[in-house]
Parts: sequence; structure tokens; C-alpha cells
Amino acid sequence: MNLKVLIPTEVLLEREISSLTAEGQNGSFCLRPRHIDFVAPLVAGLLYFVEQQEGVEGFVAIDQGVLVKYGAQVTVSVRNAVFGPSLEDLLNIVDERFGVLDDQQRMVRSAMTRLEADFLRRFMELK
Repeated sequence: MNLKVLIPTEVLLEREISSLTAEGQNGSFCLRPRHIDFVAPLVAGLLYFVEQQEGVEGFVAIDQGVLVKYGAQVTVSVRNAVFGPSLEDLLNIVDERFGVLDDQQRMVRSAMTRLEADFLRRFMELK
């Protein structure tokens, strides 16, 4: 099977694989080459795959997204993903990258709260 992991800005990963394990909203599942065509919404977690040639294992940390298997093509489309050669490296990369996102999200929420409070205060002044 051909695995392609897409994020909004690029094709993150493209590999020939013999199996793929992912986690959907109904639990985890495994796809093999002769699996029926399949579509599943994915939750944030790990994709685990085994490459076809060398049998090398690979991991991709993903945000929520969609998986589509059609014939021998498996396409995963997610908002954010990180590929790591090993689980330990992937954990470090995810901690760095998503820690920054958490800080940015906190700042955005804080700014939105201030805007809402200011809007309500000005609205009350109109009365």
C-alpha cells in the first residue's frame, strides 16, 4: 500500500507500507493490503506503520483528521502532524511543537476574553 500523510501546507510523508494502525472515533484499527476500501475520522494520536521493503516501523503523531483507503492508496489528511524516526524522538518533538501551540492558544483565548469584556462594557454604556 502507498501511505500519504497530508497536512495543509505539504505532503509530510509518503511510504510504501505493509500495514497501518490508526485510532478512529470508534477505537483503533489496522489496515492491510487487501483490506476493503475504507473511510474513517481519526482522533489525535499515533499512526503506526510497517514499511514494505525493510519491515522498518514508523510513527506519526497526528491531530484529528480523516483517513481514506481506496485500492492500494491510503491517504491521511490532518491539520497537524509530526513524523519521528523513533518513539522517543517523536515524544520530544511533539512536546516542543504542541507546547508552543498551547501557549499561543492561551494567548488567543486571553485576547478574546478581553475583547468580549470590552464589547459588553461598551454595550452597557449605550443604554
